[in-house]
Amino acid sequence: MAEITAEAVKRFRARTGLPLMACKQALQEAGGDEEIAIQKLRERGEKLAMKRGDRETAFGRFGIAYGLDRPAGAIVELKCESAPVTQNEEFIQLANDLAQALAESSGVETVDQLLELPSPSKEGMTLGEHKQDLFNRMGEVFNVGRFARLEGPTYGYSHNAATVAGVLVRVEGDNEALAKDVCMHIAAMRPSVLSVDQLDPELVEKERAILTQAVMQEGKPEHIAQKIVEGRLRAGLFAERVLLEQPFVKESKQTVGKVLEAGKLKILEFIHWELGQES
Repeated sequence: MAEITAEAVKRFRARTGLPLMACKQALQEAGGDEEIAIQKLRERGEKLAMKRGDRETAFGRFGIAYGLDRPAGAIVELKCESAPVTQNEEFIQLANDLAQALAESSGVETVDQLLELPSPSKEGMTLGEHKQDLFNRMGEVFNVGRFARLEGPTYGYSHNAATVAGVLVRVEGDNEALAKDVCMHIAAMRPSVLSVDQLDPELVEKERAILTQAVMQEGKPEHIAQKIVEGRLRAGLFAERVLLEQPFVKESKQTVGKVLEAGKLKILEFIHWELGQES
């Protein structure tokens, strides 16, 4: 049997859309000749994604696995070609299976490694085979986008409306209702960082300088100008971008930080992704 390089397998996988092991086996049987391998696959009835592999996958959803009683949580972006597919139960199951398998497996760094994991809902199949089986039956190209795993207790939320978003937070505490509310707040208010110290210092100083200049032009007494500037920073830049400083959507007179403190829940880190965006 011919020796097939990993690079050849990856190239053939990109061309056919088949799982890595299926690509390797086909190439080995064909002595490394891609055209012969494709012919053999077609003769076996395999439905190849190659003719549709360049189709745009602009729709999709986020699979999320989480739990305050679990050792880790995960989020996976699964893309597809058409909006109706995002509501298909099997597509939703695949997205959630990807997240569940990732949450239960440390050390996954690439999509290929993720797809090699066993499918939680399809006994005897890898996630790659599960994905290929769904393609064979639906004729829809699926692509795995971003994915991440957070160690420790987590909570998650998937928003599937005009904006498709996924949120995963790592927490300390057992207030599940508040964890859910904060996830929904993140999806709605789109903070970029958890705390003020995570903001770019240059951005903060630039904003502080602008506000200081404005306050001085207003003729405010110098001894209170600094307090006014800091107050406007909190109400402006910080409230816009910092989760703990944002007015809580369900109780706007309180910041998220104060609500978390009262609810004895701590957010240690969070992920907020919107479909198709890379940040």
